[in-house]
Amino acid sequence: MRPYSVEWARLVDARSRRSSSWDRRGGNRDRLCLAADETAVLLDVKGAGCVTHIWMTPASIEADYLRKLVLRMYWDGETEPSVLVPLGDFFGMGHGDTATFWSLPLVMAPYGGKGLNCYFPMPFSNGARIEVACENFNSEARLYYNIDYEEWPEADEDLGRFHAQWRRQNPTDGIPDEGLTSHQYQHAGRNLSDEGNYVILEAEGRGRYVGCNLNIHNLRCDRGDGENWYGEGDEMIRIDSEDWPVSIHGTGTEDYFNTAWGPNEPFSSPFFGMARAGGATWSGKISWYRFHLLDAVRFQRSIRVSIEHGHANRRSDDYSSTAYWYQAEPHKPFGLLEVEQRLPRIDFPEIAPEPDNDMMALLRTRYSDDQITQFLATR
Repeated sequence: MRPYSVEWARLVDARSRRSSSWDRRGGNRDRLCLAADETAVLLDVKGAGCVTHIWMTPASIEADYLRKLVLRMYWDGETEPSVLVPLGDFFGMGHGDTATFWSLPLVMAPYGGKGLNCYFPMPFSNGARIEVACENFNSEARLYYNIDYEEWPEADEDLGRFHAQWRRQNPTDGIPDEGLTSHQYQHAGRNLSDEGNYVILEAEGRGRYVGCNLNIHNLRCDRGDGENWYGEGDEMIRIDSEDWPVSIHGTGTEDYFNTAWGPNEPFSSPFFGMARAGGATWSGKISWYRFHLLDAVRFQRSIRVSIEHGHANRRSDDYSSTAYWYQAEPHKPFGLLEVEQRLPRIDFPEIAPEPDNDMMALLRTRYSDDQITQFLATR
């Protein structure tokens, strides 16, 4: 793949079109309004073609709406979605939040990262359907969108279909740290298996993995020793159900995302970066991205992409991710957690050890009493 090449100058037999939320009455209300539990169809076309660009900006007075809005995409008349991801996570960052960052395929643009852009090409040969479902509890959501696509005479047979899958493990299954120094907790132990890893993607068929975003909420209380690094988790990519050792085995969390030495500063580049860096001593919420656009990860029968949650899977943090890949259909169906299980945790450093009445009142506007009890118990 050559993102900057003579292909820009090539003339092809195609027709450019757009599906958008423009005001059909000629006014300036260029948006959709989705009630709670309502689904809107944003694109529904027949024949062959390719989605070339998606821009969206959603809004709602309800908390965590970026995890409550769900994006679904279907190609060629399929009944199981090839894309099934919370809206915010699809565009590159989790935690139900946005931040300004850029990459080649995904951009969260100003103001405040609320201009959501996707440039992954999405070819199809016999129709495309894109939906957004509003799973808000009470309030409506508003959505402005442009979906740019081309109509083709036919699609080449060697073009895979675009897929995206969201996962979460909250928390990961680590070990207790009682009686251990931070260094012992985070660096001791050995692991020669991918069985306990956090799984980013499992897919069956022939295709190409093109990357992910990985979101981590550091749940461990800082002991004041400056050693609360959540990383050191090796990525392990098992191709075509191969035996151990796997074809692709990495050296640590920040290494997979092409950085080094435990960074905690936001950074953007075409293929990798850190949209959200967390706080001092790596506290709070972190968002990484890595795209394999020039360094293909290909598979013929299956792929399993996973990463240790801390060295040797010793840490218990809140992990979520969106994986992106192309493959020949049919794909292995996958689901999505219920909305209550998708909600982000409160960022613990923002809450006092014993929240006062005002803080508890604020928490109850966003979470149930059971969720608040869980949040406070796991601090």
